[in-house]
Amino acid sequence: MIVPAAHSETGWPHTLRVAVLIPCYNEAAAIAGVVADFRRSLPDAEIYVYDNDSQDETGPLALQAGAHVWREMLRGKGNVVRRMFSDVEADIYVLVDGDGTYEASSATEMIRMLFQNHLDMVNGARVSSHLAAYRTGHRTGNTLLSGVVAWIFGDRITDLLSGYRVLSRRFVKSFPALSSGFEIETELTVHALELKLPLGEIETPYSERVEGSVSKLRTYSDGLRIMRTIVWLVKQERPLQFFSIAASALFILGVTLSIPVFVEYHRTGLVPRLPTAILSMGMVLFSFLSLACGLILDSVALGRKEAKRMVYLSIPCMAAARPDESWLESE
Repeated sequence: MIVPAAHSETGWPHTLRVAVLIPCYNEAAAIAGVVADFRRSLPDAEIYVYDNDSQDETGPLALQAGAHVWREMLRGKGNVVRRMFSDVEADIYVLVDGDGTYEASSATEMIRMLFQNHLDMVNGARVSSHLAAYRTGHRTGNTLLSGVVAWIFGDRITDLLSGYRVLSRRFVKSFPALSSGFEIETELTVHALELKLPLGEIETPYSERVEGSVSKLRTYSDGLRIMRTIVWLVKQERPLQFFSIAASALFILGVTLSIPVFVEYHRTGLVPRLPTAILSMGMVLFSFLSLACGLILDSVALGRKEAKRMVYLSIPCMAAARPDESWLESE
């Protein structure tokens, strides 16, 4: 009989390399506990802490706790994630914030779901009963932004801005990672949704920060940056939809401005509002130009999507990643 050679407690093969990636900036108060928690939950995993030019003892404390510590001088979570994805080699990646708010024990179930269902990303949807852990402004902003992304790209992910994800090697090594800040979570989600990659999501407890740890997320400024990223991604991934909206708005405005001009011409045979007539005609012309841009860029976007899909397919899937150490055994 053919059975998976998986560890009885985890549900995935011993031969799969698991890497825990922890981006950090001034998390000296929490990082040692985070490393210790993931060491207990995933004893066979390699834990990497990327210190984003912290001004405290984040790096030394992570090193003392047993993590591999690297330093990324270019500030911003997106820059750190891009560096981590480039540097670290593994079969499964656990991406988690270093503030101690996420439950390390959830990683086991997330990895099990990823492996057993052959997924490329499992998102940890935050569940918290503590108001201080998940502030009203952050919760409302996340709900709003998640709704916008679900409406445009698909509703397979409910917590857009979660910092807790488990990713396959295929996903990590084919992800372009263009963002520089907290908008990286939005880019991760849209990339997966747009390529229609196999995804999953489970609920995970979300706790208050430990004493001395301060949130780096600025509700309004970072929220605006994330919204701007969503608009930019719509333009990049759905240009026909983006430019059609602009074309419709210009056409409606142009026609609306032209109505009194046509009424006056029909009544008197004259065009006394020549500037208005020129403006309305220009808006209508721009609307057709916008639609033409959308049609052209839609073909370009389709070519880019096909190229990203081919890069994704060029990376072996998890079961075939190590043909010399097959995860199937005969009994």
